[in-house]
Amino acid sequence: DVNLKMPRNNQLLHFAFREDKQWKLQQIQDARNHVNQAIYLLMNRDVNYQFKTGLEVLKLMDAVMLQLSRARNRLTTPATLTLPEIASSGLTKMFTPALPPDILVNFYINLNKLCLTVYQLHVLQPSTTKNFKPAGGSILHNPGAMFEFGNQRYEVSHVHKVECVVPWLNDALVFFTVSLQLCQQLKDKISVFSSYWNYRPY
Repeated sequence: DVNLKMPRNNQLLHFAFREDKQWKLQQIQDARNHVNQAIYLLMNRDVNYQFKTGLEVLKLMDAVMLQLSRARNRLTTPATLTLPEIASSGLTKMFTPALPPDILVNFYINLNKLCLTVYQLHVLQPSTTKNFKPAGGSILHNPGAMFEFGNQRYEVSHVHKVECVVPWLNDALVFFTVSLQLCQQLKDKISVFSSYWNYRPY
């Protein structure tokens, strides 16, 4: 449930996620896909498979670490979005009652926090003397940012941001860090043994 008090007219808005639809946060989906890819890289061999060279293990660890790093980065670095991208996202259709046309919302993950940003919009009249300059992509847009959507021009008049800590996200980030450290330790050990094997006297 989201309750928002509008400063312009002191109106209290209340909206909640629709129960008949399921919305998934893209950052979580992307992180999960990268983890699944790392698991696939580790598991797509026969149980009796034996690695032939240290280089083979190093290449595998590099590929696994790349996927784990990408998964962690999706949780630590929110995507930059333009205001039209936010306006056209599936999130806008996920609330009941429907959001008013002068309200935009966006959710994103930043480290161990779930962040909600609410943008209050002001319709720019065609006769306005303001120079229209559409805003580019950003994690958080500031008041005064302008954009065009559905043949209508808007300006952000107010921005409200709230965030809450999600404990399991903190755990996930710790697990990613530990996993990457373990992969690196294995790489270091393989490198030591490989160099010993390559340079031993015959």
